[in-house]
Amino acid sequence: MSCVSFARTARRLLRIFGSAWLATGLMGCSSALMDPHGPIGRQEKLILLDATAIMLAIVIPVMIATLLFAWWFRAGNTRAKRQLDWAYSGRIEFVVWAIPALVILFLGGIAWLSSHDLDPPKAIESSVAPLDVEVVSLDWKWLFIYPDAGVASVNKLVLPTATPVRFHLTSASVMNSFFIPQLGSQVYTMTGMATRLNLLVDDPGVYHGLSAQFSGEGFSDMTFEVTALSRQDFEQWLDSTRTEGGTLDAAAYATLMQPSAHDPQHTFATVPAGIFDAILAHPGAAPSPSQIEHNDPAE
Repeated sequence: MSCVSFARTARRLLRIFGSAWLATGLMGCSSALMDPHGPIGRQEKLILLDATAIMLAIVIPVMIATLLFAWWFRAGNTRAKRQLDWAYSGRIEFVVWAIPALVILFLGGIAWLSSHDLDPPKAIESSVAPLDVEVVSLDWKWLFIYPDAGVASVNKLVLPTATPVRFHLTSASVMNSFFIPQLGSQVYTMTGMATRLNLLVDDPGVYHGLSAQFSGEGFSDMTFEVTALSRQDFEQWLDSTRTEGGTLDAAAYATLMQPSAHDPQHTFATVPAGIFDAILAHPGAAPSPSQIEHNDPAE
């Protein structure tokens, strides 16, 4: 290959990699993790930025030092002093090992403290009474139950703003993962077990929720829409939901248990009060009418 051809190929590769780097950077700017809309998401973003800054404090000087060493000890530099018989220096060894050790201890301390502060079951302090939402992951859809309101929805989660939300999660099938990137805290759902998660959304809007755990053929479509409304609009949504849709009884739940993808969003106007506990106690099977207690919102 001639020098001219080599130069052209190099320029072409630089343009390709430059365009890819720019596209990646633009994607990162709009990343959901970098655009939190709740206190948990904001704290997780801060931890991510802090950890990145700490690591860059090591990575950047090492990269600069590598370039400086390569330049100074180049073959054409007659001033560079090379000690080919040099074998050991206690001071250099101390610096080389002490700095990474301190960084690891610093990062470990931050991770330890922040993981306890952001423990998913830990309640969010607020003067507003929390909202309870029961979550069931199915193949391949999400069921959200509002036990206090006696309604439920499929693939659509509606939340009031400025209100702590207490999630109780389980799986009716394989292990899955519940994740709303802009609100924070990914939590697993497991058959026969109930996990807890506390979140809060600050701003009205529509956010993206997803399954972050591969669970079979329909995994890629196992997403849900999170709609955050003001408290007044949320109450209106509950009222309208109570007048539409059917009953989430044993037969309707048995239909939901059948594997399916691309399920449209829909709601249930009436939900048996004990259906979540029945799902938890009888994993992998539709609860019978005798195992759940009917809940009439009019009572």
